[in-house]
Amino acid sequence: MTGDTSLVNYRLVKLHLGAAGVTLFISMAAGFLYSLQFLGYFPHPGNEFVSPGHLRLIHTNFAAYGWLVNGFTAMTYYVIPRLTGIRVWSDKIGSLIFYVWQFILLASLGGYLFDKAQAIEWGETPTGFRPGSFELNWIPVDLLITVGAVLLIVQFMVPLYKAREQQYYVTLWYFTAGLVWLALTYLMGNIVPEWVLPGAAGAAVTGLFIHDLVGLYVTPMGWGLMYFFVPLILRRPIWSHSLSVIGFWALAFFYPLGGVHHFLLSPIPDYVEFGAITTTIAIEVVVTTVVVNFFMTLRGQWGALRKSMAIRWFYVGAVMYFITCLQCAFQVTWMFQKIIHFTDWVVGHAHMIMFGTFTFWMFGVVDWLWPRICRREWYSNSLRAWHFWMSTIGITVMFVDLTAAGLIHGFMQRELNHWSEIVATSIPFWWVRTFAGGLMVVGLLCGLCNMWMTARGKREYDENQHLMPEGAE
Repeated sequence: MTGDTSLVNYRLVKLHLGAAGVTLFISMAAGFLYSLQFLGYFPHPGNEFVSPGHLRLIHTNFAAYGWLVNGFTAMTYYVIPRLTGIRVWSDKIGSLIFYVWQFILLASLGGYLFDKAQAIEWGETPTGFRPGSFELNWIPVDLLITVGAVLLIVQFMVPLYKAREQQYYVTLWYFTAGLVWLALTYLMGNIVPEWVLPGAAGAAVTGLFIHDLVGLYVTPMGWGLMYFFVPLILRRPIWSHSLSVIGFWALAFFYPLGGVHHFLLSPIPDYVEFGAITTTIAIEVVVTTVVVNFFMTLRGQWGALRKSMAIRWFYVGAVMYFITCLQCAFQVTWMFQKIIHFTDWVVGHAHMIMFGTFTFWMFGVVDWLWPRICRREWYSNSLRAWHFWMSTIGITVMFVDLTAAGLIHGFMQRELNHWSEIVATSIPFWWVRTFAGGLMVVGLLCGLCNMWMTARGKREYDENQHLMPEGAE
């Protein structure tokens, strides 16, 4: 260990990382089963509780609220005390947040299975009320999530406030903004469309919620992790603090308005759609500064990609992030939307950013941090390699496959081909998608097995054996 046991509650870090791994497996297993319906091999066609529609909700929501929220929370417990030199507000509150959050996930799971979900993309978590009324028909999950978000904000804002006289490193900027935006975005997407704004206006707000949940929580938390762990592992400062600040303010200024691009060519007014297109392209351009910053930090130390598995996860994820953002700058235009809207192109894009980027970055953190918090050497380097390569090959194949499938679908639809012909053409691509998803699930199992065996292992961890050499390779 690094002598910071008085600052960091490693028990909470370990609990959240363990819960994150379990929920990611549930999410990916549900996604794999869901893909089988496209091939005519769905294993439980007569069971409504595990119907494809229910499994899709489990797949998407457990990835967001189970894997990412648990994972990012674990990282904030580790990072914020180390950067501020101050403990979080309360370890007891931390334990309460952990167990209540897992209860929320179980309550959400029950809501999905018993048809209590909302019709809000990424916001299907049950309100607990019948639509348009205050009659309870399930556990009010949305309210519990809001309370949990507020507790998280207080938990981490206490050390941030106490350290206000210090010069904040950019990671703390991103974490502070991400925590505040999480609560605001969630309330906007889960309260306003159902209770205040019906019709096209509600759809516009839903679009903002879909995008802002990724852009105003997942993105700042992911960038914050990169800005903390990459310099720490490489043992050199970030190349440009100015570029890191430019990226932060570009995210804050441009991202909140871009979500309407999810509903282009809809009844939403053209000027609103055009504003979303403009701000989306702007943020994708500025995002390039973040990628440049990280690769310039690695300059002269390229051997780290070979020597450090964590760095490999981080930088492969960064490449996929750049590809996704470049793709987004084009697909957000009306011209592209006429072809790709409602096709598998969008599915490939979503998987590349959520799995290929943010999940890869989280895997990088886990690879570096797990032996340190367990005080044990990795059980198997082979399992680490299998996890990396199966995940990388799987997501790459899936992305290329679904991008091609979406283009073929879109052009066939434009030429007014019959729907049955489009489906028949898509089936081979769906086989490849399921195969790629299977690779990713098996890779994850390698990683989870390695984590479990490492935690139970006997070889004590030696920090000196894992330090990256300073300077050039």
